[in-house]
Amino acid sequence: MPVTLDADAAAVYKAFQEAGRPAYETLTPDEARAYYLAARVVTNPEPPELAEVTQLAIPAPHGAIPARLYRPTTLRQAGGLAPALVFFHGGGWVIGDLDSHDVVCRMLAHEAELIVISVDYRLAPEHKFPAAIDDAISATQWVADNAAALGIDPTQLCVGGDSAGGNLAAVVALSARDADGPTIAGQVLIYPATDFAMSHPSHREPETSVLLTHSVIRWFRDHYLTSAADEHDWRASPARAETLAGLPPAYVLTAGADPLRDEGNDYAQRLRDAGVPVTDRFFPGQFHGFFTMGKLLPQANVAAAEIGVWLRALNAE
Repeated sequence: MPVTLDADAAAVYKAFQEAGRPAYETLTPDEARAYYLAARVVTNPEPPELAEVTQLAIPAPHGAIPARLYRPTTLRQAGGLAPALVFFHGGGWVIGDLDSHDVVCRMLAHEAELIVISVDYRLAPEHKFPAAIDDAISATQWVADNAAALGIDPTQLCVGGDSAGGNLAAVVALSARDADGPTIAGQVLIYPATDFAMSHPSHREPETSVLLTHSVIRWFRDHYLTSAADEHDWRASPARAETLAGLPPAYVLTAGADPLRDEGNDYAQRLRDAGVPVTDRFFPGQFHGFFTMGKLLPQANVAAAEIGVWLRALNAE
């Protein structure tokens, strides 16, 4: 489909091109992580003030999973317990960490007036599929098991994330449904990766190869998956799940200039066809990754505010 970047998105894209930043696929994973983390200083908006930010260590079979809890100054509570969002950062399962998405988590906690717990799952290629999935499922279960101690209402526990994090959130919701996991009240899927077949038109259109290029997606895939067979596993490609019926309500965000656009839209439609309540939001003039760039892209802040509205309405039901 034709894509025209918004004026501010086009300016940001031009600045990235002129800066001469190396393509991630030409770097080692450690080098790519450093570049990605450094970009937050330029692109992240000023964070809102919160009441509390606490480091957590979630026990897991391989050791502790680092996490960070965000408690806003205005917190919706009933009986001393608040709704919560377990958040998984993006970065192609290779880059990103608690710091790269620190401001996003602060904004979501502030806008939704809930507790956010950001999970620092293991990254590839040091830890290939399904390590990230195992960590995401374990962390969500731990939050549910320790909800009272954390001040969380276990009946109002949501999951969410951007890109690879959206993939993890979708898989956690499926796993919770099928494996007698915790009750998931909602899922926030921000331009999620849902199908490693990468056969949708948006994976071939030149207009979508912006920042998250077609070649860097393959670089992420090759680092994350162990073999080509993994792409058929629903834990890697949640769109491959036999049915999406019985999943929690979903907020699905997609962007026009994004290789993942079509698979995100298809996943939203499949959820809807399965009887799942879906709110989908399309930002036609933005590119993949814009959600963390609120200092430069006002639409990122609009998206955060709208997700906050959706979460508040969901928890009020």
